[in-house]
Amino acid sequence: MNGVEGLAPYRPQIDALRDVGQMLWQRGWSVGTSSNYSVVVGRDPLRILITASGKDKGRLGPDDFVVVGDDGRGAWPGQAKSSAETLLHVVAAQQPGVGAVLHTHSVWCTLLSDYFFSQGGLVLEGYEMLKGFAGVTTHETRAWIEIFENTQDIPSLAEKVRERMTDVASPMKFGYLIRKHGLYTWGVDLEETRRHIEVMEFLLECTGRKLLLEGAISAAVVA
Repeated sequence: MNGVEGLAPYRPQIDALRDVGQMLWQRGWSVGTSSNYSVVVGRDPLRILITASGKDKGRLGPDDFVVVGDDGRGAWPGQAKSSAETLLHVVAAQQPGVGAVLHTHSVWCTLLSDYFFSQGGLVLEGYEMLKGFAGVTTHETRAWIEIFENTQDIPSLAEKVRERMTDVASPMKFGYLIRKHGLYTWGVDLEETRRHIEVMEFLLECTGRKLLLEGAISAAVVA
């Protein structure tokens, strides 16, 4: 079996990820070859369908995907190379109730991840749109979005993310930012994850524009 033949059983999931990629590209959240997207296609053993490395997310083809196992490596020989950040998808997919992961590189999440880095994260609260997150029923919600330092040492970063997602006292919810890099979010399935990323991007833009209105940052920063 070669890499392309092995993808045949996953055509519905591939088509769904291609549609999401087109939407995120149109929104300006996944420009160039940035970003990566995945869905869980098997649990025992874990199998994740993820975008191949270096692909234009606005023009994903039916063969621009890879199936990996829980070590982040291809589940069979001959597949394309997966993203260098595959382990971040694996860590999320190993958590209960996570069936898909989306990663974007919008202007706002990139800038705000740097602006709030010294505080360790940023708070989203009081917005009606918070009710778009699974399990949230009121705008009177306080969501803490953690920010991790950017690094090329993905295994180390993946372990830090795992620690926060599995923290018994205060597990990381909804998503996180990587400094000067982008946003990761997840959900029970691709539909929910798509909603989460739209909500997150909306709230991050609100946060950035509020800072502009208050004069905390200069319009030249985002011009």
